[in-house]
Amino acid sequence: MDLLKMAEENTPKTPVKHSFLFKFLSLLSVVRGYNIFIMVMAQYLAAIFIFAPEKSLKDVLLDLDLYLIVLATVCSIASGYIINNFYDAKKDAINRPIKSKIDSLVAQNTKLKIYFLLNFIAVMCGLMVSWRAAMFFSVYIFLIWIYSHKLKKYPLSRLISASVLTLLPFFAIFVYFKNFSNIIFTHALFLFLVLMIKELMKDLENIKGDIAQNYLTIPIKYGERFTKILTFILVLFTLDPIYFLWKYPEMGLMKYYFYFTGIVFLIFLYLLYKANSKKDYLILHNIVKLIIVIGVLSLVLIDTSVILQRIL
Repeated sequence: MDLLKMAEENTPKTPVKHSFLFKFLSLLSVVRGYNIFIMVMAQYLAAIFIFAPEKSLKDVLLDLDLYLIVLATVCSIASGYIINNFYDAKKDAINRPIKSKIDSLVAQNTKLKIYFLLNFIAVMCGLMVSWRAAMFFSVYIFLIWIYSHKLKKYPLSRLISASVLTLLPFFAIFVYFKNFSNIIFTHALFLFLVLMIKELMKDLENIKGDIAQNYLTIPIKYGERFTKILTFILVLFTLDPIYFLWKYPEMGLMKYYFYFTGIVFLIFLYLLYKANSKKDYLILHNIVKLIIVIGVLSLVLIDTSVILQRIL
């Protein structure tokens, strides 16, 4: 099997023994626990304030099916990070040497076993909700593998598929609640554009390792200048969904988040114009991640007038 052969090649011949704590922290680094935590927060906050605003906080938090969907999401995303780390081990050793050393504390064979276990748990959790949920997560897991194995090596498919795969867990939530309002689709479009900007910054940051591994990203194929121009265009495109979200009274105080985003993007574009090094692109990448994280936390601003009532 291709994966097993790769695991054997990437596993040290004389493994160094480490404590359970170090291995656990290493695994947490591999699955990017902080990203998964943000995703869980985003799913629950979206469920409370967007997808099911008529339900009480207690009803949402104690919804077993929602819990199983979130757990399936956690397992499938974690397994996705593992397989991504598996294929990118050599590239990460160049782009992120410190993180790569931390990640390597867990043997590749062990990561592979955890990968299959997490996928099994995800599908079983989906099956406990419905056969459609099980099918969704089965397809989602397959798409993540296709992305890690093939799609991420090509410019356009890498950009679009990475953004789509990040959005798909929210698709499972809003289908579960059967909430198909315009505000949700507009918000999804905004997030999709921001995620594409994030991916472009990530590609600019990782040019050195991508070249070494023959990954044909947009900056490598078309150059940094073209990538900056494309990023500028995507930032302009975000203005359209932002404008429509401003107009929705249902957004409540979250409209101020979009004012904040507009100001931050102006600073972002200036820094992008000046950027010419890995450090510069790392800063820009972190700015976009900050916009996403603050956006998740800002979901509570949608319904501030009834937060206390829903908590009680």
